[in-house]
Amino acid sequence: MGGLKEVRTRIASTKSTRQITSAMKMVSAAKLRKAQNSIVSLRPYAAKLNEIMENLSSSLEGSDEGVYSNDRGDEKVLIVAISSNRGLCGGFNINVVKETIALIDDKFSAQYKKGNVKILALGKKGGDLLTSKGFAPSETNKAIFDNLTFENSATIAEKLMQEFVNKEYDKIFLIYNQFKNAAVQILKTEQFLPVGKSEEHKEADKEKLQSHHMQADYIFEPGKEEILEALVPKAIKLHLYKALIDSFAAEHGARMTAMHKATDNADELIKALNLAYNKARQAAITNEILEIVSGAEALKG
Repeated sequence: MGGLKEVRTRIASTKSTRQITSAMKMVSAAKLRKAQNSIVSLRPYAAKLNEIMENLSSSLEGSDEGVYSNDRGDEKVLIVAISSNRGLCGGFNINVVKETIALIDDKFSAQYKKGNVKILALGKKGGDLLTSKGFAPSETNKAIFDNLTFENSATIAEKLMQEFVNKEYDKIFLIYNQFKNAAVQILKTEQFLPVGKSEEHKEADKEKLQSHHMQADYIFEPGKEEILEALVPKAIKLHLYKALIDSFAAEHGARMTAMHKATDNADELIKALNLAYNKARQAAITNEILEIVSGAEALKG
């Protein structure tokens, strides 16, 4: 351990750091509460909209559900990696980057070598990390999290939908952190386009068939095709918005947890430094007393 001045400097520096991490924890906690309310309110609506859409499409025999459900293979792929604009949130951003790279290596390595795999980074940190690892995104959107609204996310969704219709991409995937609670984020990889049944609904359909479940027969006005045609674009836009809101809430949960741990670590470090400082001060006082006593004994002869 260094001298008393050095220890005092370290104590002051650690206290300043603790004030910053504590303030960031409180700010993230306030933002998390608002984001959590948004995603909790949105999930039932999104789930019911998808359920209606999938039930309608399954009841239309031979229907292709329109241009957004055409499965053209996976020769040209776009991966939308949703991260954040700011760091200090634990493994939140790096997990998205690792999952993006793993998806390319595991499923689309041949397409990537041909230059047919593109990455759209929603969030500055994800774009920077991907670039540093040699997977530079074709586009990075940092502005979406400055004003996260359905209208702004719908603009991005419409662009992706148009690119899919124009056959610029055969498949589009979303990779993001789904919010579970303040301490837990679930990394998700979902197919955005073409539209298809979710795994949950596929399992539910199997259970219905096995149990000979009777499906109610409804009268639709207007027809099923017209309703489905209106629902599909809305469901696609909502899918992206829900992923962004999920990621936004998960980001603040991860940052709050990270800053809480950092504050606790700062408290422990301050205690250890104070103990070291007191020991060093007591040792210095003892040395001074010994020198005084030794000098007095020497004068006595």
